[in-house]
Amino acid sequence: MTRQELYEKTVKIIRDCVPELADAEITEASVVNTDMGMDSMNFILVICKLEAEFGVKIPNKLWKKLSTLGDVLDALQKYGA
Repeated sequence: MTRQELYEKTVKIIRDCVPELADAEITEASVVNTDMGMDSMNFILVICKLEAEFGVKIPNKLWKKLSTLGDVLDALQKYGA
């Protein structure tokens, strides 16, 4: 899967989990918790859905280090997406 395909699927999952972001511009530089206004529960939901969608397991200790959407994509790629 290309990075662009991974990005598109990830953004769709984010938009599905956080409807307030339906019309927001989401780039790889978008900061997950501030730019997206995602609270911790939404963040956990998104990560769990991404893990299920791509069949990967991102270690919990890494979750707090995922600052931008690009970081999330890097983690997905690193762990097998």
